[in-house]
Amino acid sequence: MTTAVRSEFDRGIALTPQADGPGRYAAELDAGWQIGGGINGGLLLAVAGHALSLRHGEHPDPVSISGYYLSAARPGPASVATELVRQGRSLSTGTASLTQDGEERLRVLATYGDLAAHTGEVRTSARPPVMPPPEDCIGVEHAPKELIEQAALLARFDLRLDPATIGWALGRPSEEGRIQGWFKLADGREPDPLLLLLVADALPPVTFDLGIPGWAPTIELTVHLRAKPAPGWLRVSHATRNLAGGYFEEDAEVWDSTGRLVAQSRQLARAPRGR
Repeated sequence: MTTAVRSEFDRGIALTPQADGPGRYAAELDAGWQIGGGINGGLLLAVAGHALSLRHGEHPDPVSISGYYLSAARPGPASVATELVRQGRSLSTGTASLTQDGEERLRVLATYGDLAAHTGEVRTSARPPVMPPPEDCIGVEHAPKELIEQAALLARFDLRLDPATIGWALGRPSEEGRIQGWFKLADGREPDPLLLLLVADALPPVTFDLGIPGWAPTIELTVHLRAKPAPGWLRVSHATRNLAGGYFEEDAEVWDSTGRLVAQSRQLARAPRGR
């Protein structure tokens, strides 16, 4: 029995249980999720995260998930093998390995729980990014041709970038290393924890704002989920403070329509190879 299909994202992370052992699934990586030289890293993390949510049962939501990208994934069949490492009353921990053509693409270690149970007092100094409303931001239809050509997945997003952080698209990068905007899926699917794994890697690389265009492959991506997102627009901010030795970190914050911080992430990525 396959998982229910509700949208393009659900089809992208759909899994079919395999008969060769518990916690093993077949997936189909669609070309529409490509960016640069392979399938988007956030989508891959969501595929592995979906497999772990099925394996963990009463702990359906990732709380902390880290993925190490071992080789570039291509469109086509893939398989995910999961292992339950520890199961407690409120949290469980497991691993997942996504393979394709006999080669491991992604290795994941994650802790799962029930985000619906995360209630009570919130103490935070974090604030959502201040930017114009979505209708006054810049949509994908205005993206540079070269960006669209290397990022097929943008057609599946309703992404509205803050005009203050898109000087790079006009040949005038701020070199502050920040890109932010509003995010929804183009087909209207509302956000949930698995979608947040994609959103953490959905914006153009912040190296664009450093004046370095091109594909920036992820080495490692960790996402911390703080709450189930409310329906509606997500506000997303990506920033970097350090590019050195050909690598940079990219920190992301995702805020839901109520103004709550629902996810934080950090990834290490390889900088594009040239200006």
